[in-house]
Amino acid sequence: MTSIELLSPARDLECGIAAIDHGADAVYIGGPSFGARVSACNPMGDIEKLARHAHRYRARVYLALNTTLFDDELATAEATARRAWDAGVDALIVQDMALLELDLPPLPLIASTQMHNMDVSHIRFLERVGFQRVILARELSLELIRGIRRETSIELEAFVHGSLCVSHSGRCYLSAALGGRSANRGACGQPCRLRWNLIDADGRVLERGRHLLSLKDMDRSAHLSDLIDAGVTSFKIEGRLKDAAYVKNITAYYRTCIDSVLESRSDLRRSSGGKTEILFSPDPRRTFSRGSTCFFLHDKDDGVWSPDTSKSLGEEIGIVRQCGTNWFTLDSDAAGINAGDGLCFFNRSRELQGMQVVTADGARVRVHQPVDGLTPGMAVFRNHDHLFLRGLSGRTSRRKCGLSLVFREAPEGFVLEGRDEDGIEASVTLSIPKETAEKPGEAVSTMQRQLSKLADSTFFLSSLEIRTRPCFIRTAELNRLRRELLDAMEEQRQRSYRRPVRLPATGPAALYPVSELDYSYNVSNRKAREFYMRHGVTRIEPAFELQKPSPGTVVMTTRHCIRRCLGACPRNKPCKKLSEPLFMENGGRRFRLDFDCRSCRMLVLIP
Repeated sequence: MTSIELLSPARDLECGIAAIDHGADAVYIGGPSFGARVSACNPMGDIEKLARHAHRYRARVYLALNTTLFDDELATAEATARRAWDAGVDALIVQDMALLELDLPPLPLIASTQMHNMDVSHIRFLERVGFQRVILARELSLELIRGIRRETSIELEAFVHGSLCVSHSGRCYLSAALGGRSANRGACGQPCRLRWNLIDADGRVLERGRHLLSLKDMDRSAHLSDLIDAGVTSFKIEGRLKDAAYVKNITAYYRTCIDSVLESRSDLRRSSGGKTEILFSPDPRRTFSRGSTCFFLHDKDDGVWSPDTSKSLGEEIGIVRQCGTNWFTLDSDAAGINAGDGLCFFNRSRELQGMQVVTADGARVRVHQPVDGLTPGMAVFRNHDHLFLRGLSGRTSRRKCGLSLVFREAPEGFVLEGRDEDGIEASVTLSIPKETAEKPGEAVSTMQRQLSKLADSTFFLSSLEIRTRPCFIRTAELNRLRRELLDAMEEQRQRSYRRPVRLPATGPAALYPVSELDYSYNVSNRKAREFYMRHGVTRIEPAFELQKPSPGTVVMTTRHCIRRCLGACPRNKPCKKLSEPLFMENGGRRFRLDFDCRSCRMLVLIP
C-alpha cells in the first residue's frame, strides 16, 4: 500500500503546529540559518517543540538547509545538521552537494527543488549517491513525471499549491544581478513581481509598467489522482513566508481533497496517524490568492500570467451595475460581503485599486472612501475576507488518535489499559479496596462516563470495555486513573516513534551525467567541488555569486513566454510579428529576452 503525504510550510512554530493540527503529514521549516527564506528562520528550541508535537501523530518535520554555502559556512552548516538531529528533525532538505562531504548525522536527505530536478539522469544520480527523495521541478508535465518514475525508485515530491517562481527552479540570478540579493542564498528580492517596460529592437515601448514576469499561483487540487498515478507520493504546499491563517486554510483544503482520493482507493493510505476534523469550510480563494494555474502540468499554458498585479486578488464577487461616490451595486446579491471586508478592482488603466466595506445590503455595497475609477461592467474582487479570517484565529480543527480502553479488576485493585490505533499500549493501576456498589447500574454508568472524558487529550475514544463487577469507586479516583493513563499513552507514543535514517550510498562511485558544470550548478565552496570531481566532473565554473557576470549571461530561464502571451509565438497561427530582440527595463536596468522555441523556453540575459 502506497503512503501519501501532505507536506505543509511552517514560517514558525505557530504555523507548524497549525499545519499538523489541520492534517499535514509533514511540515518543512527553516532553522537558525541556511534556509532558502532568510526571513523565516527559527531557533532550534522551537523546532524541537514542533517535532515533539508532530511525532505524537506520526507526522514528520523536515529542516530546510537549502542555500548554497561558502567555505567559511561549512562548519556551521554541519553543526546545524547535528543540532537538527538532536532536536528530532526527520530529514534535511538540501541544495549544496558539499553537505554530502561533511560528517552529517544519519538524517535522510531530500534534494531541494533548487537542484533543478528535471532530468532523469540527474535524478538517478541523486538516488545513487544517497538521496531518499527529490522535490521535482515545478515545470514538469505529468508525462515527464511518469518517465522519471519509470526510470527511478526514489521518492517523488511535487508542489501542488502556492506562489510560483517564474524561473526554472534554482536557476534564477535576476535578483543577484540587480542588487546582489541572491535567491540561492535565501535573499531573493523578487524582481519578478516588479513592473517592467517591454521594449522592442526599434526602441518602441510595447508594454509599459506591466508585471511582465509575475505569475498566478499554483493550484493542482483537481489533479491529485493524476499525480499519484504518475508516481508522486508527497504533495507540497508552498508558503514558508505565509501566516497561520493561510497555512490553516490551505492545509485543511488539501487534507480534504487528499482524503477524498484515499477514500476511493484501497491501494493508498495516509502517511501519518490520527483523524483530522476540520471545523470550517476551507477555500483557497479566501486567503492569499493571485488566481490559479496548474502550471504546465499538461504541457500547455493554461493562463499562467498575471500581468496587471503581483498582489492577492482573492475571489471575484460580481460585476458592477451602478456606482456612486462611495457605493456600487453588483449583478448578484451581496450576501456574504461584510463590514470590514477588503475589495479591489482594476481601473481603466489596469491598476489595482482597493476599498473597504462599510455595509452590504442586497446587491448594494457601501465603502469607506470615495470610489475613484470604478465604472459599470468592471469586476470586483474580495482580497480580505474579514469574518473568514477572524474565524481562522480561533479553534478550527481537531486532530486525535483512536484509543481503546479496557477497565478490569486486578489482585491489587483495578487496572485501566489503553491501546491506540498504532498498537501502542500502556496501563495504570488503581490500588484501592474493592467495595461492592449499593447501586450497581449507577456505579457502571459513573465508570463509563468518567473514563470516556478524553476531550482535551490527543485521543478520541474508539471503545471502552468494563470488565469488572459493579464496585464503588470515587469519581476523583476514576479521573486520576484516566489522566495517568493518557499521560502514559502520550509518553509511549513519543518513546516508540522511530525516525527514518539515511541509507548509505552503495556500489562504485556514480558518475555525474555531465563532465562540465557552468555557474548554474551553484558550486560555491571547495567541498562541493570535491564532490563533483570525485564523481567524474572535470571542469567547474564558480557560482554566479562568486564572479562578475558578463554580457550574455543568462539570469533566468522560464517556461513563461512573453512573446506567446502577446500572440507572437511562431508555433501559433496567425502570429504577430515583433521587432526583436526584445528588452525588459526597470529603473534604468535593462535585460534582453531570447526565445528557445525548440525547448519552449524564454531566457533573460544581461545585454
